[in-house]
Amino acid sequence: MHDPDTFQPPDAIPLAGVIGWPVAHSRSPALHSHWLRRYGIAGAYVPLAVLPEHLGQVLHTLPKAGFVGVNVTIPHKEAVLALADIVTDRAALIGAANTLIFRPDGRLHADNTDGYGFMANLRQHAPDWVPEQCPSAVIGAGGAARAVVAALLEAHVPEIRIANRTRLRADQLRAEFGARIVVYEWAQAGNMLDGAATVVNATSMGMTGRPPLRIPLDALGTDALVTDLVYNPLETTFLAEARARGCRTVDGLGMLLHQAAPGFERWFGHRPEVDDDLRRAALA
Repeated sequence: MHDPDTFQPPDAIPLAGVIGWPVAHSRSPALHSHWLRRYGIAGAYVPLAVLPEHLGQVLHTLPKAGFVGVNVTIPHKEAVLALADIVTDRAALIGAANTLIFRPDGRLHADNTDGYGFMANLRQHAPDWVPEQCPSAVIGAGGAARAVVAALLEAHVPEIRIANRTRLRADQLRAEFGARIVVYEWAQAGNMLDGAATVVNATSMGMTGRPPLRIPLDALGTDALVTDLVYNPLETTFLAEARARGCRTVDGLGMLLHQAAPGFERWFGHRPEVDDDLRRAALA
């Protein structure tokens, strides 16, 4: 059954895509195209390279060309909030949107599914994970970290420790998200792992072409669940070192896959499955 917000006339082929600058590296077209083929849906999902100064004009034009929505990636995730008519509470809290819906009434609906994708990924690969019993540690304080922090708070994590190379950004997170946030100096980031049940790298360090994440893991407990939002490479040096210590590790690709599912459902009217076939399609 089609969502009334995204229903198209019978003769229309719904279109969606991902907007960014640059955008050629995005794996979103591969996974959405996989779903369209798998479920026999007449539709298309395409990459859209859009300069920041053209963002508003493009978003105004796309619905007229048959688009029912788009994903948003760097550098537009914050800017689209000011252009949206409807902003979900979680997108407003995070301060960024990654999923836009072009409604038939002409209004632009902005949402953020990154936190959902983060939690769904961990629950899929570590079904016995119980985040609310112990502190979590988040490395980084950018947009991805904000989504992770919001999701962990919603999961009733009692304390979230944050370290960021620029302390000011971590302090801003605490000011916005409240007293359950505890800020550590970057030089003391290794110390915040002591007693943490969940450890998250929410920076781009460790990504192919970027310097590795260099944080001492001496205080990391072997019962901790460690995840990295980086998925290129699938196993970062950070994850490999945590796994060598005996920790359970979860790579970041699943977050990308799960965050895509709500948008696909809204745009194309079918809730897709996140499975090994989709992982292979995204990695192809």
